Amino acid sequence: MGVVYYARYYEYFEAARTELLQSISIDVTSIEDEGYFLPVITSHCDYKLGANFEDILLVKTLINKSPKATMRIDYEIYRSNNNELLVTGHTIHAFIDQSGKAVKPPKKLLEALQNNI
Repeated sequence: MGVVYYARYYEYFEAARTELLQSISIDVTSIEDEGYFLPVITSHCDYKLGANFEDILLVKTLINKSPKATMRIDYEIYRSNNNELLVTGHTIHAFIDQSGKAVKPPKKLLEALQNNI
């Protein structure tokens, strides 16, 4: 069909989420090394238009609210050559420790977000 497979957009979300955190000097590995894990507990995607295989895409990510027990990240995916909105979506992440128990978000993440929200 020449269009991107629908589930691939969740991979784009994941890559964009990692880049967003890196842009505020947070890397997932260091958070995990400190004993915090952020599993996805909810994901949602609204498909507006399909991306074609050779399109260059722009993924915008946003964290609008300071996290508490969970953190929501919003996404918008655009075709870069004409800024057509292709997809919107979000993921919600829980903060848990190694045993799976819910914990408060790490301080360094809260501080980094506070300076960037």
